[in-house]
Amino acid sequence: MALTAGMKAPDFTTTDQDGKEVKLSDFKGKKVVLYFYPKDMTPGCTTEACNLRDNYKLLQKQGYEVLGVSTDDEKMHRKFIEKEKLPFRLLADTNKSLHEKYGTWVEKSMYGRKYMGTARITFIIDENGILAEVIEKVDTANHTQQILGEAKSPLAKAKPAKKAPKKVSKKPVKKVSKKRK
Repeated sequence: MALTAGMKAPDFTTTDQDGKEVKLSDFKGKKVVLYFYPKDMTPGCTTEACNLRDNYKLLQKQGYEVLGVSTDDEKMHRKFIEKEKLPFRLLADTNKSLHEKYGTWVEKSMYGRKYMGTARITFIIDENGILAEVIEKVDTANHTQQILGEAKSPLAKAKPAKKAPKKVSKKPVKKVSKKRK
């Protein structure tokens, strides 16, 4: 059965990039962004992690703790954190028990070949351990806006930079005649 908003978030115990035990129940009274991603240091996963990194203070200001989850081990998570300077914890789920509880270990298909892998899904968990939202279509480059909600997000209010008008050259254009053969 797929998890949906309003359901109790499944508790878990696993380890982070430093081998420290992490339980969802440790975050009671806090909002949690629990995001599942396929693999450390791949293009889409890096884009998603960096978007969360770049907006981490804003997420914290809104009361969120961020936890990333993949099947990579602690050592790989540590490298990813160091390389991208990620300020949040990454959880190692090498035995896929967390993936199973959250329904993120799924059959995928690429080039007609079927295989099992991680579904990129984010679970927003409220202070009482209830799923407030499940984001199944993650926009890796704009994930923070999805988490905060487009309308509520301070990022949504930021106006895009105006493009400088193109300068038009005043030099005369040479006409080139084409000779027919």
